[in-house]
Amino acid sequence: MNAALPAVSPAVLKQHLIDPEICIRCNTCEETCPVDAITHDGTNYVVDAGKCNLCMACVPPCPTGAIDNWRTVLRQEAYSIEEQFTWDELPAEKALGLNLETAAESAGPQVLAQESLLADAVNGSQVPPWSASHPYVNLYGHKNPVTATVAGNYRVTEAGTDSDTHHIVLDFGNLPFPVLEGQSLGILPPGVDESGRAHHARQYSIASPRDGERPGYNNVSLTVKRVTVDHQGRPVRGVASNYLCDLRKGDPVQVIGPFGASFLMPNHAGSHLVMICTGTGSAPMRAMTERRRRRRGQGESGKLLLFFGARTQQELPYFGPLMNLPKDFMDINFAFSRTPGQPRRYVQDAMRERAADLAVLLKDSNTCFYVCGLKGMEAGVLEVLRDVAVQYDLDWPALHQQLKREGRLHLETY
Repeated sequence: MNAALPAVSPAVLKQHLIDPEICIRCNTCEETCPVDAITHDGTNYVVDAGKCNLCMACVPPCPTGAIDNWRTVLRQEAYSIEEQFTWDELPAEKALGLNLETAAESAGPQVLAQESLLADAVNGSQVPPWSASHPYVNLYGHKNPVTATVAGNYRVTEAGTDSDTHHIVLDFGNLPFPVLEGQSLGILPPGVDESGRAHHARQYSIASPRDGERPGYNNVSLTVKRVTVDHQGRPVRGVASNYLCDLRKGDPVQVIGPFGASFLMPNHAGSHLVMICTGTGSAPMRAMTERRRRRRGQGESGKLLLFFGARTQQELPYFGPLMNLPKDFMDINFAFSRTPGQPRRYVQDAMRERAADLAVLLKDSNTCFYVCGLKGMEAGVLEVLRDVAVQYDLDWPALHQQLKREGRLHLETY
């Protein structure tokens, strides 16, 4: 599906580049690239023109849009990865010594054709629901970050557990930082890395609704887990997570963003939300849930169905507040994988137990699905949705494409 199409003009290249001013070095593009065309050093993420086949697989997952940049160049003058490593900003378009309109036409069809193929290749939507509000993105970058002030920092998992997760409130004062539920921001940790360069931004989903953690105030909240081990279980001190979890009220924080233009909630009355998350992937779900809670009785009365997974109840963020929600407000389903004396249970297992309810929601064009958490859960969740569709005589391939096309299936995994 992702094979490269031949360019119309072999002399002209539509070169794929990454904007170093916007990139937050989250490594999503490098992990996504199927041909290993993307690499990085201590400074920039870059694209090897000799390997890139314009499959576009890296474009939708990028949270900032830094990946979606192109320059029309003569193939023999393509920017090398060594050049790209030295950039602080993207170069301007080159004069090619030939008609630029002809050059663009030569490269354009290839990109457009690949974008069409991409719609079939990715698992989730690239567009927001039709009724979502318009998002603002990239208002602040590495060169012009905004300073927020810590208004609160609270642990939201039980003390004594391995999961030290915090709810952190940042206040922007009189400076604009408009956000929608499902968006994210970047934090610039102070200090420098081992090479003496300033730390790059780390991305965090926003856990508060559009009108603020405290209604009517210009603030947002984040859900941050302190990183103390790497994916192999080896001791490590996460730069940004430890910085954030150690912040105190009144401390200044450098912020960039906001990011995200598709993982957004619908606004139309009667829309239903199916939310599937693990750990800190609950942040956007909390934002959406709180938005709905504040608007109860104002026409936004669709169903809310939550599947929330963690190792244990004690390590599940916001367990107490979730238990205090009105029972008729949201249908909550927990899945704990490390409860002593109990079999391992994951969100996929909880979903299978609710197959009949999921089938009803799959048939309803007002339903949007949101998945956020560890990358490993994505395949399992999609498998359950497929199995439910088959069990209830729904054409899953056609339905899957419809959900993506209509902005009703959103996946944000890492």
